Amino acid sequence: MSLSNPDTSISTTQASEIIESVSSPGVVHDSLRDTNVKVPTQAELSTVESKLATARSKKDSGDAAFKVGDVKSALRSYHETLLYLHGIDKNTLKSLGMGDPSSPSSISAVDQAAGAKDVTTEADVILEKVYANMSACHIKQENWKRAVDTADKALGRNAANSKALFRKAKALGELGFFEKAETALNEIKKVAPNEAPMADAELARQKTMDRERQKVHDQKMRGWLSREKKQAASE
Repeated sequence: MSLSNPDTSISTTQASEIIESVSSPGVVHDSLRDTNVKVPTQAELSTVESKLATARSKKDSGDAAFKVGDVKSALRSYHETLLYLHGIDKNTLKSLGMGDPSSPSSISAVDQAAGAKDVTTEADVILEKVYANMSACHIKQENWKRAVDTADKALGRNAANSKALFRKAKALGELGFFEKAETALNEIKKVAPNEAPMADAELARQKTMDRERQKVHDQKMRGWLSREKKQAASE
């Protein structure tokens, strides 16, 4: 589980420059009217930056707690992280330069804001990691249903998250959904070929578990049928 969180904070001066660049007269204002983009104020930039910094800190606390086996504290920190991240405006994150690092720096602030909905921000990346880590916590607690739910939320942000896929598969297997688990494990081999041995090992474990469960089920059925026959013979 990754513990690295890049520092993407900016100075007040940089924030001011962003506000000035998107508030200049002429073409910029025309573009704003055309795209109906809401330009974040400096106060909004500061608030979002503060929330993001707190979210990073909460996630780090959750990671540290999980490492020492304190699953309850880890989950609490992860839940607090979600509270700070949900609802953060993507336009503001883009203006702070916290969008996709691969985006060309030459793109104007207005164009960046207009395409904000299609951009993966740092908040999105943290959310993905937090949901995947929460799934690991629920697995530790053998809360299989929640493990699947939180893994799915991570995969909703990145379908190629191999850790989330593995945790989902493990929880599905424990719930008895072996075919679905196998599908998730096979997906791991597509998105992360180097993790194929781990996926195959888990698949083999689940097949053994499935055979054992079927064996127990068959024994119970034979016992039930035997009792039924004895009752019928005595009547």
